[in-house]
Amino acid sequence: MTTLENRPNTALLVVDVQKGVMAEAHEADAVVANVGALVEKARRAGVPVVWVQHADEDMPKGSDAWEYVPELPRAGEEPLVEKAYGDSFEDTTLEPVLAGLGVGRVVVSGAQTDACIRSTLHGALTRGYDTTLVSDAHTTEDLTRWGAPPPAQVIAHTNLYWTHQSAPGRTAGTVTTEELEFTTAQ
Repeated sequence: MTTLENRPNTALLVVDVQKGVMAEAHEADAVVANVGALVEKARRAGVPVVWVQHADEDMPKGSDAWEYVPELPRAGEEPLVEKAYGDSFEDTTLEPVLAGLGVGRVVVSGAQTDACIRSTLHGALTRGYDTTLVSDAHTTEDLTRWGAPPPAQVIAHTNLYWTHQSAPGRTAGTVTTEELEFTTAQ
């Protein structure tokens, strides 16, 4: 139902599952395993997997912290989008990559829930994409010392509000890793 014309395909976005991001992430091992399962499902169905990789002063490009976790190897032909802002679309090549693949629906996974995941979800929906969040394949670190709710509550709240998101001509919602079924790419 995307508002983007001639974009019938789906892509899996794997956002910032990098060593520096995941080092103190809530239930990191389970989330990495779920993202890995999603990547395998997408590959089996011929659905593009698009990797998004953040760099900033705390996680400079080329540093060990900047690298993706070793459990999630990117296949050489899978697109890699580098970013410097929370929204994976902001000042990146993501939109042209997705347009080239005929993608009008994105399935979002990765980190951090309360930063790059939320920004990317909203960025996709406002740009016309159908946008699905995989409810058990995103995480965040504990930011309670700065007044944030505990990570499990941040994740649960994001899942709750994204389940009920809507926009004209677009769909949004959540699905678990187990529930997600990719159809074979066209």
